[in-house]
Amino acid sequence: MSKPPKFSPEVRDRAIRMVYEVRESHESQWAAIEAVASKIGCTAQTLSNWIRKASTPAAPATPAADARIKELEREVRELKRANEILKLASAFFAQAELDRRLK
Repeated sequence: MSKPPKFSPEVRDRAIRMVYEVRESHESQWAAIEAVASKIGCTAQTLSNWIRKASTPAAPATPAADARIKELEREVRELKRANEILKLASAFFAQAELDRRLK
């Protein structure tokens, strides 16, 4: 028999957020982990494991999700290309306007 988890998912999520919030006030991430772990009553290694598991991206659950991700990535590429074109056009017309005023 496996024993039930001592900490709820909400407590785990809050502890992880707390580590990121207090990270700047400590000399290292491990020091922040130790400080938060002592407050919630778990070991620093346990909290470190929670952080590591939370930071690993999950794989898409379905082929539909995978297809949607690919579609969105393609859309992002197209939008970046369009933004580059617009930036170049804007710079070109701004330069043309400056040249026209000087003459």
